[in-house]
Amino acid sequence: MPHGYNGKVLRVDLSSGRIKTEEYPDHFYRQYFGGEGFIGYFLLKELKPGVEPLSPDNKLIFAAGPLTGAPAGGCGRHSVGGKSPLTGAFGEADSGGYWGAELKMAGFDAIIVEGKAEKPVYLSIQDNKVELKDARHLWGMKTLECQNAIRDELGDQLVKVAYIGPAGEKLVRYASVMNDLDAAAGRTGMGAVMGSKNLKAIAVRGRQRVSIADPATFKEIAGWIAENTPITNKGMHDFGTARVVAVLDPVGGLPTRNFQVGSIDGADKINGQAMKDTILVRRRACFACPVQCKREVKVDKPYVVDPRYGGPEYETIAALGSDCGITDLPAISKANELCNAYGLDTISCGATIAFAMECFENGLLSAKDTGGMELRFGNTEAMLQMVEQIALRQGFGDTLAEGVARVAKKIGPAAEEYAMHIKGQELPMHEPRLKQGMGVGYAISPTGADHCHNIHDTVYTDIGPMLEAAYPFGILEPMAANDLSSAKIRLLKYYTEFIHFLNCAVCCYFVMSLSFVGLERTTQLVKAVTGWDTTFFELLKVGERSTNLARIFNLREGFTVKDDTMPKRFFAPHPSGPLKAALDPKAFEEGKALYYDMMGWPNGVPTPGRLGELGIEWAASELPAK
Repeated sequence: MPHGYNGKVLRVDLSSGRIKTEEYPDHFYRQYFGGEGFIGYFLLKELKPGVEPLSPDNKLIFAAGPLTGAPAGGCGRHSVGGKSPLTGAFGEADSGGYWGAELKMAGFDAIIVEGKAEKPVYLSIQDNKVELKDARHLWGMKTLECQNAIRDELGDQLVKVAYIGPAGEKLVRYASVMNDLDAAAGRTGMGAVMGSKNLKAIAVRGRQRVSIADPATFKEIAGWIAENTPITNKGMHDFGTARVVAVLDPVGGLPTRNFQVGSIDGADKINGQAMKDTILVRRRACFACPVQCKREVKVDKPYVVDPRYGGPEYETIAALGSDCGITDLPAISKANELCNAYGLDTISCGATIAFAMECFENGLLSAKDTGGMELRFGNTEAMLQMVEQIALRQGFGDTLAEGVARVAKKIGPAAEEYAMHIKGQELPMHEPRLKQGMGVGYAISPTGADHCHNIHDTVYTDIGPMLEAAYPFGILEPMAANDLSSAKIRLLKYYTEFIHFLNCAVCCYFVMSLSFVGLERTTQLVKAVTGWDTTFFELLKVGERSTNLARIFNLREGFTVKDDTMPKRFFAPHPSGPLKAALDPKAFEEGKALYYDMMGWPNGVPTPGRLGELGIEWAASELPAK
């Protein structure tokens, strides 16, 4: 067994209560690596086509990687996946904090959850002791109460718990799986899958260290990360992801009023500096990470915000703030607390409320539909009330809990013009009219619109660390943000494969970015942990393999190139503001076609030859018949 792994996958059948440990050969780990790669493998191998995502037949997979739990910055993440109840497609989200590292230290690389318990349960993993416990008394609890109750019950305050809140229990289609109160596997609705299985939580306590093949080299690299990260990532350390507000608003890239425009009056009230000056209590870090990009905030009025739930990230500030026409930082912080307490993806939640606000302002919804609520842009109280209604499926929130794609179909064709989603998943808070390569990345993403497995075009417009880091990919000159040339699409291919590799490893994009740790040092880190004599070429192939597995899963579930789309709104410019550009339909389609060609996907379908080259020829049998 290679170092960095435990060689054990835990399989839990909730229907029968059976728990068993499985072992896989060394080559399985080297080929699929962990995290997203494990999820793609098991979903494609074991899930029957056409499974209803909220049925007992779906699987819920928690997966770490070889770097998870290794004591270096950025190595504290884990992935959660299954068939998405939001999109019906490949579902995967990853989370930080401490839970993933604890799973590794408890002796497991992954957990596969199957079936459905007759009554609410939670899974307790105490090193090698694994058991299902009654969770009926926990059902209905918010995340903080659930965490405290489990720790008290197990008599150990160091237990790390992944859990769902009431939103997951009530099958909100974008419910998240939370851990550490402020860390979320937020996207694609894995919290609803967990709730559908009557699984409230997974409590983990481990006392063994992750095995490292070359401790001296690992210590050297970990020390370099610790010494250099606070300098290189100073903006992230000082202001967290909230610093992005001040970067995007002046150039028209801050989603505002459901992506109608890209800047908002009062953006300076919700940026990282404003948070630091007004409500910041302290910084937080994930496992072993020196960046400390998380925030802890305290608000006493007009809302009381519990610092333990953390402060809002950029995506939350934009989704529940500017996209809803709101620049009230205490209110956004309260909404963030509610989402973390109830277990909601802040991106989809905010985007769905913004969609409803635009429908209301254009007469497609009335106060009669919303229970008397004036659901207009800028209405802070309405936004906060709607977050709770969605989480509890009360009132109009029960409708919005289905996500914008389903709600738009229910309202009618006119509403679909306002539904900002791809494959059923709401767009994250990055403007594809500004970042046009990212727009193509949104369209081809297997999970629906995704900002993590993507490029951010604006960092390649000048010579600097990000562009220089892309030189090995043959990207040698700056590119405009609206450039969709072959060089930009090549960058999209290689960079997203690198990110998919990181999601198999499983580690943080901020710390392990090309411009910081970089290609060579990342490879050396994997070598030091696993003992494999690997190359960056092999690691990129891990990412490409994972990308193909997810693509095949979607094709098998009925998705085609017609689903690799973009809402019409983004093909027209903002009516006002600094950003004048819009996506060009012809260039956008040509960019997608070129990406398919580069991937070896004629008409968006991987060829048997491409799958054979990646060592996953077995997956060709899962492709739909021509």
